Amino acid sequence: MIAQQTIQQILSRIDIIEIVGGFVKLKKRGANYLGLCPFHNEKSPSFTVSPAKEIYKCFGCGRSGNTISFLMELEKYSYAEALRWLAARYNVEVEEKELSPELRQQQQMAESLYIINAFGQKYFTNFLFETEEGQDIGLSYLKERGFNEDIIRKFQLGYSPDSRDTFSRAALAAQYNPEYLQKSGLVVLREEKLLDNYRGRIIFPVHNQTGKVIGFGARIIKTNDRAPKYINTPENEIYVKSKILYGSWLARQAIDKQDECLLVEGYTDVISLHQAGIENVVASGGTSLTIDQLRLIKKYTRHLTIIYDGDGAGIKAALRGLDMALEESLDVRLVLIPDKEDPDSYVRKLGAAAFREFIATNKKDFILFQLEVALKDAAGDTNKKAAVVNQVAETIARINKAEDFTRQQDYIRQSAEILHIEETGLHSLVNKHIRERIEKQENRAATQAAQAGEGTETAAAIPQDDESMNLLFRHEQNERGMIRDLLDYGLRSWNDETLVADYILSECQDLLDLIDNKRLLKILDLYKALYQQGLEPTSKNFLYHEDQELSTLAVSIMDLNYEISPNWKDHFEGKIFSPDELYREDVLSTVRYLKLRKIKRLMEENQKDWDKPHSAEDLKVLMQTHQHLKEIEMALLHDLGTVIVK
Repeated sequence: MIAQQTIQQILSRIDIIEIVGGFVKLKKRGANYLGLCPFHNEKSPSFTVSPAKEIYKCFGCGRSGNTISFLMELEKYSYAEALRWLAARYNVEVEEKELSPELRQQQQMAESLYIINAFGQKYFTNFLFETEEGQDIGLSYLKERGFNEDIIRKFQLGYSPDSRDTFSRAALAAQYNPEYLQKSGLVVLREEKLLDNYRGRIIFPVHNQTGKVIGFGARIIKTNDRAPKYINTPENEIYVKSKILYGSWLARQAIDKQDECLLVEGYTDVISLHQAGIENVVASGGTSLTIDQLRLIKKYTRHLTIIYDGDGAGIKAALRGLDMALEESLDVRLVLIPDKEDPDSYVRKLGAAAFREFIATNKKDFILFQLEVALKDAAGDTNKKAAVVNQVAETIARINKAEDFTRQQDYIRQSAEILHIEETGLHSLVNKHIRERIEKQENRAATQAAQAGEGTETAAAIPQDDESMNLLFRHEQNERGMIRDLLDYGLRSWNDETLVADYILSECQDLLDLIDNKRLLKILDLYKALYQQGLEPTSKNFLYHEDQELSTLAVSIMDLNYEISPNWKDHFEGKIFSPDELYREDVLSTVRYLKLRKIKRLMEENQKDWDKPHSAEDLKVLMQTHQHLKEIEMALLHDLGTVIVK
């Protein structure tokens, strides 16, 4: 874990224009900067960056955030990875929190493996390009396969010499730990001697999301019936096969931009498609899809197109993992390459344009394709058909999220037509499987429901008429305005003795029950805690908070909707005041509106008491209370310059 002191050093040095400008060409316009959005294709720039607020917003696709979330979105980094990237950029030494001996040992092992793998990658790549054996055997093989030098270097391919211990001796000479070398899988210990594990093979480095080498795939070149075609890195602290998608490091931006991920089986499939200009592609490494791989894809897009060989094994491989994909709400399509071809050979045969067209026109819906395959296997057998009906019902039952309801109903209708059965019967069977799954997962479902429902209202509790919705919107804007005032102006002077934060926190203490958005209360509580500790909280404490939900909310509060045009002075006489110069008026208006809402609520509660039986003395008190509240209301309305506020 990165120490808080290090995080503060990084945040203090961040220049959003410098960082974002490294990925997007920005031009100054007024107080902000403008460029083409990196998250969607656009011809007219709508991507706005504010150096003052330290946030960006695209008015085309709606994405917004800060420097850290920009790196997380664009480069698909985790929060910690983005911080480490920025630390390297600004030469900040990363200090770690005190770790347990076990965690520290794991971390040291992981770092050692990264260093060894980086050494291995450079060694194999240099051997491929710089030695006679590498050029004659490895490079010539890759070029015969149709790979050009640019794509070979892009994927950092290499060659391991066909000798017993050439790499091992080089690694030991570089003083790498023999134990860690074995752990990496690059060498093996036989007869008390370290020997090369990937002798005479083409080396495919496997990278993580930040581009670090975490392992290798090694393909044999010579024909040898006894040797496996591929040798892969054994699982260790950094290489976990179920969590890896080959090529995702180079594909993530293309997937994000095209909103589609193409999934193939092998390393060479990915490299060939990249060489053809099709970059939104990753490989599962020939294994069944895992939940971690599917969630990695879901970070980029909900649209997954699986491209596999058209033989029986390819079809079975494609169908594995389907149920998990549905549970993750992925829209899955399948493209089968003609028999005796694979994506690598077929893109060479057709060319890039024709291959793209083939993919676009041959996508099959996963569920319906699975159903067709199962029906062919059933071949008119009544018992087998009944099993197919039950199987498809169980599959459709996994589409169980509220936003996918229409999709689920479409599958029930289409599947019933293909199976020639009653739609209502299939519907009942689907519901039966849903109930069974809910019963099995009741505890987990209850936990998820509690988390999902935190701070939200039920649909029945939300008024649906336009007037009520407009009122809720005004209240929400007022609450967000109070938080914005704290973040923007909290440390500014309110009077000779106090700051704006003192005024807002004291005046609004009894008004917090009005705030419906509990996430706003979370920001308020955190601000108050920091302030009471004698710290000076600013928007940065929230914009760059490790809680991404809180950070996203802070970004949305610091909006970029309005900016004073420098041309106004040509049309208006006198000084035009900026929001920064009017902050006291803004704070007063926000607090008064909250107070007015409180008075309105007290008046409504007092009015309800009138409907109950009361003594004459009680009625007199109620009337006096109403009169007093009315006087306060009128005074607040006068100060606000408002006639009526509901």
